[in-house]
Amino acid sequence: MMGRKTSPGFLVLLALGFLFASYNLITMSVHYKASKGSWLADGFDLFDPVIRVPGRAERAGKTNSKYHVAVTATDAPYSQWQCRIMYYWYKKVKDLPGSDMGSFTRVLHSGTPDNLMKEIPTFIVDPLPEGLDRGYIVLNRPWAFVQWLEKANIEEEYILMAEPDHIFVKPLPNLAHGKNPAGFPFFYIKPAEHEKIIRKFYPEEKGPVTNIDPIGNSPVIIEKTLLEEIAPTWVNISLRMKDDPTTDKTFGWVLEMYAYAVASALHGVRHTLRKDFMLQPPWDLEVGRNFIIHYTYGCDYTMKGELTYGKIGEWRFDKRSYLNGPPPRNLSLPPPGVPESVVRLVKMVNEATANIPGWGES
Repeated sequence: MMGRKTSPGFLVLLALGFLFASYNLITMSVHYKASKGSWLADGFDLFDPVIRVPGRAERAGKTNSKYHVAVTATDAPYSQWQCRIMYYWYKKVKDLPGSDMGSFTRVLHSGTPDNLMKEIPTFIVDPLPEGLDRGYIVLNRPWAFVQWLEKANIEEEYILMAEPDHIFVKPLPNLAHGKNPAGFPFFYIKPAEHEKIIRKFYPEEKGPVTNIDPIGNSPVIIEKTLLEEIAPTWVNISLRMKDDPTTDKTFGWVLEMYAYAVASALHGVRHTLRKDFMLQPPWDLEVGRNFIIHYTYGCDYTMKGELTYGKIGEWRFDKRSYLNGPPPRNLSLPPPGVPESVVRLVKMVNEATANIPGWGES
C-alpha cells in the first residue's frame, strides 16, 4: 500500500528542526514497502544493456505508458544554458518512433520566475530555508521534487528525473516496468564499500547493504505514485547525511545520489539497471545504442587527439568553462583521433546553439 503524501509545509518545519535538534529525535512518517524480491544477474554481456533486473519485472515486457521529463534547475546562467540545450534536443526526439516521452517541466527551485519562463515549460518551487543546504545546492533537488509532485498537475503515470547536462541522443522509451523503476549504474556509487556509514541510515533489520542500488536519482524513470512515496524520505536522508560530518566528507558531491539510493531501498524498491541509459564522455568512447549523453566530465585533448584528463588540453570542452554565461556558437570541433562520443557531443551542442533564438544575448 502506498504511503500518504507528505505536505511541503510539514517538511519545511522538519528541515528547520534539523538545525536545532538531534536527528535521533526527529522522524518522518514513512511506510516502508515490503521487499520487491531478489535480483537476477544478467552479467555484463556487451550486447545486453540490462545489467540486473528485479525478480518481479518482466524482462521482455514493454510499457506503453508515457513518462514526464522533469529536470530540476536554478536561475543561474550556468544552469540556464544547459537547460536550453537539453530542451532543444527533447523537442527534436520527443515525437520520433520509439519515444515514450510525454510533457517536459523545468522544476525551478530558485523560488521566483526567470527569463526562460516563455521558452521552457517551468514550475516554480521554493528553495530550502536559507543556510540549510550549506552551500551544497543539490540538496534542493529532492525538496523540489516533493513540492512539484504535491502541487503540479502531472498527467503521465511515470517520471523521468533528468539533469540540465543531459542531451537526448535518440528517442527514449519507457524503460521502467510497473513498480520497478529503471536507473543508471554509476561506477562510483558503491554502498557495500561504505557499509559502516550506510548503516547510520539503513539499519541492519532492513536487510543487507547490497539491497541498495548503485544509482543516483538521475537518470531514473519511475512510477509517479512510487516517487511520491520515496521523495519525502529522500529529503530526510539527504539532510541527515549532510549533517553527519563523516558522511558529508566521504560522499562529497555525490551525497544526494547516495541519499536517493538509500531512500529507495528503505521503501523496498529495486531498479532495473540499464547501462545503455546514458554515456559519459570522455570515458565512454562511442555513442553506440545509448540514449543520453551526460557531459559532466571535462574533455581535454592534445592536438594529436590524446586525452589529458586532469590537465587543461590544447583542445577542450568543459561545461565549467561557462559558469557565468553560455558557450559561444560554433565551438571548434575536436582534433582527429578524439573519440566519437566527444565529437558527437560538440556537434549536438553546436546544432542546438545555432538554432536556439537569442543564444548568447543578455
